Amino acid sequence: MMVDPEILMRLLPMHARLNPTGHILQAGPTLTKLSEGRRLVGCRFLEVFEICRPRAIKSMEALLATPGRKLHMRLRDRRRTQLKGFAVPDGSGGAVLDLSFGISVVDAVRDYGLTSTDFSPTDLTIEMLYLVEAKSAAMEASRTLNKRLEGAKIAAEERAFTDTLTGLRNRRACDHVLDRRLRNREPFALMQVDLDFFKQVNDSLGHAAGDHVLRQVAGIMLNEVRQIDTVARVGGDEFLIVLDGITDHAILSSIARRLIERIESPIPYEGEECRISASIGIAINRGDQARDSLCQQTDLALYASKRGGRGRHQFYNRTAIGAPGLPRDPSLTAGHPEEG
Repeated sequence: MMVDPEILMRLLPMHARLNPTGHILQAGPTLTKLSEGRRLVGCRFLEVFEICRPRAIKSMEALLATPGRKLHMRLRDRRRTQLKGFAVPDGSGGAVLDLSFGISVVDAVRDYGLTSTDFSPTDLTIEMLYLVEAKSAAMEASRTLNKRLEGAKIAAEERAFTDTLTGLRNRRACDHVLDRRLRNREPFALMQVDLDFFKQVNDSLGHAAGDHVLRQVAGIMLNEVRQIDTVARVGGDEFLIVLDGITDHAILSSIARRLIERIESPIPYEGEECRISASIGIAINRGDQARDSLCQQTDLALYASKRGGRGRHQFYNRTAIGAPGLPRDPSLTAGHPEEG
């Protein structure tokens, strides 16, 4: 007795109904979707399916001779999709072939864009699809959470190393850079920049004007150095600049002079002009040196610049610059701050 074709279509979405010659009379909707536009009705089932086990099945007669035997097959298409099958004689010389994906269902869902409607409502595959979907959703949620946590961590680290007023690096960040450079014995120069007459700006125009000046000075410093260099605000009006790989006095003097010249230009603020200058001390690292020692050298050189009249730069020189309070070497004249 033949089963109503409509019932087969609803209950077995991956079936193929075969006539006695082995030609496909009807294909379920999911099997049709797998054909990707190829017309299945009228084709011999062995032209559509390659039966891998049992290997003896090469004809319709052989298929009917093994009722109830599980079949291992694959589609003869570009994906070579693997299937499991089960053939039942229909009593009229033909057969109904019910198919499933087995463990390859996840790949099939991905490759063919299948949904729960492509399977029988009672198929355990539906439960597997729900589990896979839930796992995928959980993994996506986990990835999203990890990205947010990583972003929050990076943002927190960035805030910890950033001066909030100017956007420059802070002392903690600068110490980190210096320690790494010194540990690797990399050549570099360290500039300590102190703003002259900055207190007068705060006293006369207020702290808002002072903050404006600091932000403008920060922009000047960033414009005058390279991206690989580090500019940090380490105090109220004190800055450190780490210049990677630069140890030549002439180059460093040129950078220092440009900084001083630009900082000395009047800075407008609400109809007023803020006038400051800058004193700079420079120390050069060429080998094994401690951070505190290097910073002390720039501090001594900066002190010499201040004593020399401000608005100038001075290199650290052990023979020329002593401890604070000691007179400068007469050879270090105010007109040649780059010497020594």
